[in-house]
Amino acid sequence: MNELVQRLSEGEHPVEASIRPEKTATALKECIDRGYVHIKFTNTRGGTDLGVRLDPKASNFNEADFENQKGQVHLVGDLTLNYVKVRCIADIDLGTLEGKGHLEPVDV
Repeated sequence: MNELVQRLSEGEHPVEASIRPEKTATALKECIDRGYVHIKFTNTRGGTDLGVRLDPKASNFNEADFENQKGQVHLVGDLTLNYVKVRCIADIDLGTLEGKGHLEPVDV
């Protein structure tokens, strides 16, 4: 398995919602509504920014108050990183747009 994939699959890692041009909870909601978000693993060399196609059934937005930037979202989605199919799982706090996350390799 790829070294980066293996490292991000072990334990929890600091992540942030990578949103441009403005980093707000409202902008994150717009990404969620489109079904595609960018999650950045911040503790890798230079950071690892991943585009994640969300799985709406596995994700959870029940604790989210986007308007007041409170609560958190549980984001789950699949992608391919360095030719390895993985599932990204991240919990993001809407006040800071930061949280914890990890990858899970997906058997093909």
